[in-house]
Amino acid sequence: MANFEQNHSVKCAIRMLAGPIPDIGVFNAIVQSVIVNNPFGCSSYMTRSGHQAPIKKIRESYTARIAYRDSTAKTVGVTSETYNTVSGFNDGIVALLANLANTAAHKGTPVRTPDADNFSATLRCHDPGGETYYVNIARRQITLSSYENESIRIRVENWADSVIALA
Repeated sequence: MANFEQNHSVKCAIRMLAGPIPDIGVFNAIVQSVIVNNPFGCSSYMTRSGHQAPIKKIRESYTARIAYRDSTAKTVGVTSETYNTVSGFNDGIVALLANLANTAAHKGTPVRTPDADNFSATLRCHDPGGETYYVNIARRQITLSSYENESIRIRVENWADSVIALA
C-alpha cells in the first residue's frame, strides 16, 4: 500500500482577536477593504476558467441570533439563522423580529442579541510568487492557511496590526 508523502511545507496560522469585531458593518468594511485595497500585494492570474482577481471572496457566512424573553425578561427561547450575504443577514433580522407566529410560539418578545452574532468570510489570495493562500476573517479570529512562504504571513500580520478592530 502506498503512503502519503508530504511534498510541500504548507502552513496555517491563527490570530485570536483581543475582542470580537463589534458588528456586521465593521466586519463588512474590513473584508471589502482587503478586496478593494489589496494590502497583501496579491496579483491577478489565469486558470483554465479564465482571469482570476488577486483577491476573491469565495465563502461567507453570517449568523444572527434572536432571544425570546417573557414579561420578567427571562429567556424562553432562542433562534439563530444563517445567511450567505450581508444583505440577507440584515433582511433576515427584520423578518425574524417581525415574525408574529414565531413570537407566539415562543410565548415571548423577540430581542436582538448582536453580541451572539457570528460572521466569517474566506478570501482566496494569489501571491505574486505564485502561491494561492486563504485568509478567513471571522468575528473572533483570523486564519491564514495554505501558505508556504513566511513573507505571506508577515504581510498578513502587518495588515492585521494596522486595523484597529483586529488588535
